[in-house]
Amino acid sequence: MGAAGPSDLRARYCEVRTLTETLATPLSPEDQVVQSMPDVSPTKWHRAHTTWFFETFLLAPHLPAFQPHDPAFAYLFNSYYEAVGQRHARDRRGVISRPGIAEVAAYRAATDEQMLDLLDSLDDHPASTRDRIVELVTLGLHHEQQHQELLLMDIKHVLSCNPTFPSYRTRPGRTGAATSPARSAAVPASIGWVDFDGGLVEIGHCGDGFAFDNEVPRHREHLEPFRLATNPVTCGDWLAFIDDGGYSQPGLWLSEGWATVQQQGWIAPFYWQGGGDGGWQVFTLDGLRAVDPAEPVVHVSYFEADAFAHWAGARLPTEAEWEHAAASDAPPPVFNDLSAGHLHPVAGTGADGPQPRLRQLYGDVWEWTSSSYAPYPGFRVAPGAVGEYNGKFMCNQQVLRGGCAITPAGHVRPTYRNFFPPAARWAFAGLRLAADA
Repeated sequence: MGAAGPSDLRARYCEVRTLTETLATPLSPEDQVVQSMPDVSPTKWHRAHTTWFFETFLLAPHLPAFQPHDPAFAYLFNSYYEAVGQRHARDRRGVISRPGIAEVAAYRAATDEQMLDLLDSLDDHPASTRDRIVELVTLGLHHEQQHQELLLMDIKHVLSCNPTFPSYRTRPGRTGAATSPARSAAVPASIGWVDFDGGLVEIGHCGDGFAFDNEVPRHREHLEPFRLATNPVTCGDWLAFIDDGGYSQPGLWLSEGWATVQQQGWIAPFYWQGGGDGGWQVFTLDGLRAVDPAEPVVHVSYFEADAFAHWAGARLPTEAEWEHAAASDAPPPVFNDLSAGHLHPVAGTGADGPQPRLRQLYGDVWEWTSSSYAPYPGFRVAPGAVGEYNGKFMCNQQVLRGGCAITPAGHVRPTYRNFFPPAARWAFAGLRLAADA
């Protein structure tokens, strides 16, 4: 799966672990224990689970005379690793008031101290063991970056359930808290198309740098000629879909999607409210505000994305089309990920000349594809408990590509395969249209 060299690993470990604590800093103890729906995990749990990962897979097998910080944590903070042992039910994580956040902080600090001792003693291990430790630490850091994004996704849902619609970055009585960066008055992007030739193409990770096991092996796919929209679908586009009765036309929807619309009463993207003469508002991590028509639409399910594409006379891209298109242009040095500080999609720029190009391909919103989450040809589940990381979820999910506004810096690449169930709406997911050329 690729790994950083030992000389860089210590600094990288401290950087990633510190960011998790920084993301939790604006939150009160009460904020950190709430589980607002079964798919949401409390902030405290994210902080503890990512620590459990290092304790379980690195310290226990590789640190001499290791003793667990608290034996009960192996049960409380295991997520889904059956091979490691029993675990507390996912939908009951919010009822665990103890350990509190101070105890979780102590757990993190104690584990970090031992992990740094392990990293400092790498040269004392045989080469094969040393390589395995480096590989597992690298995996653990990318795992923690996934949970940093989930931490923000989940606390957004928690705060949205509060009728006062509080901002994540500030809380009453707290001084010195971060404020939302100024938003530019962007002009809505003009949407065009970029054409791509078909043929036999290669997709999948090629071996340079880190990749999760679901990104390999690299393999060939045949594509017919296709085109992708230059920009993600915007809120303005979605308003037109709503105004045209998109949520009330069963012919636009997959059968399961239409049943979900009826059951859940969907009339707009998740976190939107209002409508009518007062206009639509959207809840963000900076609180409630008016919907900006120029921004990429976010928090729509695969079912909604597919229905919109049918309404627009287009379709969603396959993940092979998306990756092939992404390979035609390197990721820009700066885009709207977590490091940008917006914590929400931002409006794109206008047309940039006679040659159309793909804009906002990375960051802003994860883009739904029409591809089911399935193993690549030749995929093999890794031995041991870490083999449960991805392979066991390759059923009843859809692939998303590109990263979003809360994806940590350095955690985006063209081959990255995110996945969610088709009805999921709390993820930072949007869409880009595709068509046959």
